[in-house]
Amino acid sequence: MVVHIRGCNFSTADSSLFSFNLSTVATLRDSPASQSPGGLSRTGHTVVAVCLGFILVAGIFNNFFALLIFAKFRSLWTPINVILLNISLSDILVCVFGTPFSFAASLHGRWLIGEYGCKWYGFANSLFGIVSLVSLSVLSYERYTAVLCSSLVDMSNFRKAWLCVGGSWFYSLFWTLPPILGWGSYGPEGPGTTCSVQWHLRSPTSVSYVLCLFIFCLLLPLLLMVYSYGGILMAIRRVSKINLQAAQRREQHILAMVLSMVSCYMLCWMPYGIMALMATFGRSGLITPMASVVPSVLAKFSTVVNPVVYVFFNNQFYRCFVAFMKCSGEPRSVQEEEHPTPRTRLSGFFPVHRQASLHSSQRQILSGSRSTSLCSRHNECHTLVVHYTP
Repeated sequence: MVVHIRGCNFSTADSSLFSFNLSTVATLRDSPASQSPGGLSRTGHTVVAVCLGFILVAGIFNNFFALLIFAKFRSLWTPINVILLNISLSDILVCVFGTPFSFAASLHGRWLIGEYGCKWYGFANSLFGIVSLVSLSVLSYERYTAVLCSSLVDMSNFRKAWLCVGGSWFYSLFWTLPPILGWGSYGPEGPGTTCSVQWHLRSPTSVSYVLCLFIFCLLLPLLLMVYSYGGILMAIRRVSKINLQAAQRREQHILAMVLSMVSCYMLCWMPYGIMALMATFGRSGLITPMASVVPSVLAKFSTVVNPVVYVFFNNQFYRCFVAFMKCSGEPRSVQEEEHPTPRTRLSGFFPVHRQASLHSSQRQILSGSRSTSLCSRHNECHTLVVHYTP
């Protein structure tokens, strides 16, 4: 009798186990992300979903609002602002084609759109994210060359700007297509509610791809930004010897802007890059699901921060923003900048071979008055009128 009861109990347990295995196999078949067991509780998934929901709403609103103001005020259509437009476009594409899927997955605690959806998510987020990173570094270098290069800038020539935009997309495709073609791979990461490059794989092809991705798509843009903005700050310090009081105010303003730009870049992207390197070269299991979720959320948070730091803090854009909120026309100051007079107020001191008056949305270092110190020995003053707004 006892044996019979034990047999029944064993049979019941075996049937339950068999039923559980069938359901598990079905889940694995439907969702490849579930093959990476998550370590988040229901509360953890809810917290991640709340963060992604905020990023989704705020990112779409900020970037769409920036695009709307760009469309309304034609004075904002300058070559360097085209690069800003590209940043907003790539960020809003992340919010539309990437974040909703991870948000829904966090709500349910598992990946919902299958293996091909996981690969699409990893590819799309990598593509749009690298476009944004490259555009940020190109923008910093364009500002650097605009401030320091002694040449006349044609504000109607968009050829270079469109080449920069097209180059950022081509460069991003160059580094995001290889996992689809066999160099590296896209798959689930962290608790299985997001997909990205498979950082934890230890094959030579995967390790080499992760290393190249870190160097050429994260570290190199950061170094270019530091070099460019550092050069701008050094130029301001040299100019400060001419007009100390005005230069100090302008230097403090630009220093705060530069620190904000570089800090936001490092806060949003460096944790993700470091996590990827630790997952690739560290011991197995070093990166827990929770440890991988936080850098991933911070990287997506860049879609909210970029419009604020790079667009809404732009003086020219801010004037258009105020005019938009007041339902008024083109701001007067912007109209004057669009049609500069032959003799304009000197805002920076750089000796050049010809006088150039440049748009204030591009360049402005400081206000000064002692232009006579830069006149040549033939009594002809050659100065570069520099208006730089970060």
